[in-house]
Amino acid sequence: MRLPRPGRTAFALAAIALAMAAILLAMGRVPICACGTVKLWHGAVNSAENSQHLADWYSLSHLVHGLLFYAGFRALAPRAGSGARAVMAALLEAAWEVVENTPMVIDRYREATAALGYSGDSVVNSLADFGFMLLGFLIAARLPWWASVLLGLGMELLALAVIRDNLTLNVLMLLYPVEAIRRWQAALPG
Repeated sequence: MRLPRPGRTAFALAAIALAMAAILLAMGRVPICACGTVKLWHGAVNSAENSQHLADWYSLSHLVHGLLFYAGFRALAPRAGSGARAVMAALLEAAWEVVENTPMVIDRYREATAALGYSGDSVVNSLADFGFMLLGFLIAARLPWWASVLLGLGMELLALAVIRDNLTLNVLMLLYPVEAIRRWQAALPG
């Protein structure tokens, strides 16, 4: 599937990303990790550097966002072009990144999940998460629906096996915490 008017779509996506970054900076989010470096990958979940670098285990969740947003906006806006649907997905992802980094949601993560030391995302991590969502969206646009489902399930199972967390558990624990799941997640070595 070809994106119509790729210049306009790219401009809109870049504008959304820049607006998101500006809002996050205005909220007091750190631009990069307080450690002073930007790593391509940071795999330690239970560390102060989690969600501070370009990619981590939660990047898989943002790829899954893209797969889900593609399916959702294709169903909700069937007449919209793929570029318009990508912009809708980008707006939703940017809104989530801003909400996720509010003190209320950060505190909720700390009290309801195993993320006891979570301090929110750096702006560079939020921008990378935004990019991972777009990558998932583009992958879904090119795969048959069943392949997107298998890919999404595979990423969820991989994250579950490696870090005892994934998008499904993240949403569940944020909305309706289950103490048994929290104890199981907390058993993961640092």
